[in-house]
Amino acid sequence: MPDAQEFTATGRRKTSVARIRMSPGNGKIDINGRSFEDYFPTASLQNSVLQPLQTAKLVNAYDLWINTSGGGASGQAGAVRLAISRALLQVDNSLRSTLKTEGLLRRDPRMRERKKSGQPGARKRFQFSKR
Repeated sequence: MPDAQEFTATGRRKTSVARIRMSPGNGKIDINGRSFEDYFPTASLQNSVLQPLQTAKLVNAYDLWINTSGGGASGQAGAVRLAISRALLQVDNSLRSTLKTEGLLRRDPRMRERKKSGQPGARKRFQFSKR
């Protein structure tokens, strides 16, 4: 398990939250007790999660233990990506400019709009009948 040289960070996206523990290792990624490839089966989600590590050129330098909850696969991948970016900043603050230019440190503020009363959805209205 992780040693004393451990970095923790949190990332959020939509309703998903990802908490990460990162320590020097050989690139093992464990998400909710499952392997990385098993948890995010599609290549696009895997690339999204690995983008901060690829940008910093530290792909096989750290072992990651990730707990993620809420939302769906895409939201969780975005939350994990932000958490990894924030943990990398704790490791080396000089990575800030490279991560920032890639947009990896920005928390995506877009959330689902709430359903309004008297309507079937957030914006949709019930059919209007004039007569």
